[in-house]
Amino acid sequence: MDTTALRDAYDRLLDVAAGPGLGEAADGGWDADRILAHLLSVDASIAAVALGVVAGARPAFDNRVCLDTWNLDRIITAHATREELIDHVRSQAGLLCDIADRLDAGAASVLVPAFLMSGDTLVLDQPVPLAGLIDGLAENHVPGHTRQLLALHTTADPSRASNGAAGSG
Repeated sequence: MDTTALRDAYDRLLDVAAGPGLGEAADGGWDADRILAHLLSVDASIAAVALGVVAGARPAFDNRVCLDTWNLDRIITAHATREELIDHVRSQAGLLCDIADRLDAGAASVLVPAFLMSGDTLVLDQPVPLAGLIDGLAENHVPGHTRQLLALHTTADPSRASNGAAGSG
């Protein structure tokens, strides 16, 4: 697989995440820490699916754990600062891309049962090629969260500009 688009999407997201002055979401949605924790969970889950496919297993992808408040809080708490979260996302995204770069056409085309939620809305409940899960990150998922982070810049509270808000989700 070619992960150039995914790597570029993550570079953009991480540049935005590292910027100063990320505030709270105007609509009460996720803050930057929660977005980063979600990305860590999604990337680890898809990397596990990809490795399972290579191993000959028949893994499924279900993103509900990646949306779970307890899980996201656990991930945030494991990082002392936002910078640690950003570094972990950078490392995890690199690992996922490295795995995807090594997938042959056969593995990339394996159908993976996928169950995707966005908030309380069912987005997908059907098998998709493994490559589709990974490409979906570059095409929709990562750019969507980049837009969320950009929106947080416009709602930033200057008193929270330190970016060290571990556990703020």
